[in-house]
Amino acid sequence: MAAWSVPLLVLGQFAMLAIVPVLIVLIASVADARVRALRWYAGLLAALYATPLIIWVARPDGAQSLSKDIDPVFVALIVAASAALIVKIATRRR
Repeated sequence: MAAWSVPLLVLGQFAMLAIVPVLIVLIASVADARVRALRWYAGLLAALYATPLIIWVARPDGAQSLSKDIDPVFVALIVAASAALIVKIATRRR
C-alpha cells in the first residue's frame, strides 16, 4: 500500500507527505529478510525522494512547499522508481 501511495502523493502535490510511505517501504525492506530483493528498489526510491527534499531544505530561497519547488524531472523519476518497485512486488516469487 505504501508503494502505491508514493506516486499518488507526489503527483497530487502532497510531496512532503510522501516521506511517510517512502520511509515505510525503506524500513520494511531492510527489516524483513524475506523481501531482500526489494532493498535496491526501496533504496533507489528513497534516494530519489531525498535528493529534492535536501535541495529544498538547503536552498534559502526555496518555495513554501516541496511540491512547488520539486523539479518535474524528479517527479518523473520518483514515479518511475515507485512503479518499478510496484512491478517488482507484484512479480516476485512467493
